Amino acid sequence: MPSNEEEQIQLKGEDISPNRDGCLLKEIVRQGVDNEKPMFDDTVYIHYIGTLLDGTVFENTRERNEKVSFNFDRGEVIKAWDIGVATMKRGEISRFTSKPKYAYGLKGLNGKVGSATTVIFEIELLDCVGKDISHERDQSIIRRIIKRGEVFEQPKEDATVQIHLKGTHQGQIFDERTVSFIAGGGCLQNIPLGVEYAVFRMSKGDHWKLYLKSKGTQGVEKFHIPPDSPVEYEVTIIDLEQPKDDRFFSDEQKLQQSEILKKRGDEFVEGGHYELAVKKYKTIYYYLLSASFTNDSDKEQSRQLKFDAQSNLALCYLKLADYDKCERACDNALIFDPQNEICLFRRGQCHLAWGYFRAAIRDFEAVLKLNPKNDAAKQHIQECQQKIQADEAKKKESCKSISGTETEATETSTKRNE
Repeated sequence: MPSNEEEQIQLKGEDISPNRDGCLLKEIVRQGVDNEKPMFDDTVYIHYIGTLLDGTVFENTRERNEKVSFNFDRGEVIKAWDIGVATMKRGEISRFTSKPKYAYGLKGLNGKVGSATTVIFEIELLDCVGKDISHERDQSIIRRIIKRGEVFEQPKEDATVQIHLKGTHQGQIFDERTVSFIAGGGCLQNIPLGVEYAVFRMSKGDHWKLYLKSKGTQGVEKFHIPPDSPVEYEVTIIDLEQPKDDRFFSDEQKLQQSEILKKRGDEFVEGGHYELAVKKYKTIYYYLLSASFTNDSDKEQSRQLKFDAQSNLALCYLKLADYDKCERACDNALIFDPQNEICLFRRGQCHLAWGYFRAAIRDFEAVLKLNPKNDAAKQHIQECQQKIQADEAKKKESCKSISGTETEATETSTKRNE
């Protein structure tokens, strides 16, 4: 039933209440400056004036010059605000008349608004901005949610994901397609780094807008976009198939999966994505260390895969200049093949990088015993010998300098004593 005040005052505005029950009315006071409206989980900034029907002001943020912010459509504010702000455009000022149902209900507001009271809010939508979801919180990946999916299930590593994406730069579309890829390997399908990072946080049916810059744009250069140029992407997850739970893999399944992982790792290496390849090769070793086989063919396949995984890990770590891990991977690979020329050579490269020249020479000499025509090993041995000679020469010079200084000190002391 309307109150006496409501009977005396004709309430104005368009009915924007969800059930069109007249409990929330809107009047536009000033049009927005653009067509941008808040999206789910945007950070919204507003000024507002709250008044009773008799004109009494119970809140005015402009007087305090303190704008209000909240996460849109998260239920953090009264329903009148979430419902009303959803209809607004950036820069718009609107007046909302709200029945208690969408305002302060029977509780009222801290003595300022009584129980079951109709109130009026004049709201100015100052801004609505997306969330920074980048790992470093450096604004390199800003996301806005255009539409939420019906099922909350985010892709796991190695899930098969089908997405539709549209990339724009300075208002021009440069990348629009529907593509399926293995989560964690999007670079092989020219999926930009920021897009794949976001996909891991999306669910089937989600439709997001992404604003990418700096590190988030890695990969867009393949579309002839200038380096460090900001781009926008719209991404929708069309389908999602999670990987099988490896906790329940049989030994035979571990062997099969290891072959698949090796192929993916090799593709990463070929594309220069060494950090991604490392994950695949390490997983192979993890799978097969816990597996046992009775069939000779399976045993040999497992042994070869473990060797390949460690040998390729050594290559990746060498490319990443992580010589400690490279040496360990070489040592592990040599357990399966003690006379492997490539692993001995890579271990020698680690020793050379550390300045362990004699240890490096031993590895390169072992390489030459296996392959006397390995010219790179010969060159490295010469390089190590030159380094050793140079170090010995420096030591001799240092000893002479120290000896000369001691002699001068002795002579000076003798003269003083005289």
